[in-house]
Amino acid sequence: MTSIPLDTLNKTSTADFVAALGDIFEHSPWVAEAAAAKRPFASLASLHEAMRAAVLSAAPDQQAALIKAHPDLAGKAARSGTLTADSTAEQASVGLDRLSDEEYAAFHQRNDAYKAKFGIPFIVCVRRHTKGSILREFERRLGHDAAAERATALDEIFRIAALRLDQRVETAERLKLDGRLSTHVLDTRAGRPAPGVTVELWELDSGGHGRLLVKTVTNKDGRTDQALIGGRPVPIGVYELRFFIGDYFRAQGAGRGAELADPPFLDVVPLRFSVAEAEGHYHVPLVCSPWGYSTYRGS
Repeated sequence: MTSIPLDTLNKTSTADFVAALGDIFEHSPWVAEAAAAKRPFASLASLHEAMRAAVLSAAPDQQAALIKAHPDLAGKAARSGTLTADSTAEQASVGLDRLSDEEYAAFHQRNDAYKAKFGIPFIVCVRRHTKGSILREFERRLGHDAAAERATALDEIFRIAALRLDQRVETAERLKLDGRLSTHVLDTRAGRPAPGVTVELWELDSGGHGRLLVKTVTNKDGRTDQALIGGRPVPIGVYELRFFIGDYFRAQGAGRGAELADPPFLDVVPLRFSVAEAEGHYHVPLVCSPWGYSTYRGS
């Protein structure tokens, strides 16, 4: 969908404002209509806050209708292709459109259990999660009482709306929604950054099975030209970085130390780590020689 400048939204008619932002809150254009009366907005943050305030000041039955307007995760609507464009893209971003039969059954069972207890769909900002962390959220939130879960559902709706607004509205100052995951490789044998190292980033599920997210090569500074994940939240979950240092050290030759073994002592170095803060900055480097390595969490 085409983005629109905030200045244009401030000046346009109420009807056009609602047409542009009426779907930010799922099937609830009344939120945009209420916010339109609060113009002009000096920032995207003030626009988001006005929409949030409209929801919080709404009658309980109107809030309930907003919550119930959201689809189940990986539910029948997703499989039949009847989700809104935003919901379709959001669920696809975490792979909920590509579930195995076993995974679909796991989501279906949890959706049913959640609805049986609370009478509302389970809502989570999927762009901040992996499949595994969503399933853990189901289990954690099933322990809530109804009041706490209603509040949590609204908080998640506000997160979803913030990400949609950030994509839809053009402003100089963005909402603070992005995380970052980056790496670099230092060759301690040569005492310098390691260029030309192949690096893979994998997302791991609860069974340890991986989904390749990024494959890249380090530049002359031992870094990747772009962040491994950037410009969006880093989904909460478990990851593995794989560094192909055997190929790198073979290409460097043995002139700076002992002759390399064949096969090498270290070939592909895996670093498994977890992300708990979707908006956090994670820098996960590899400090290595042909015979050892270390890492740490930087920022």
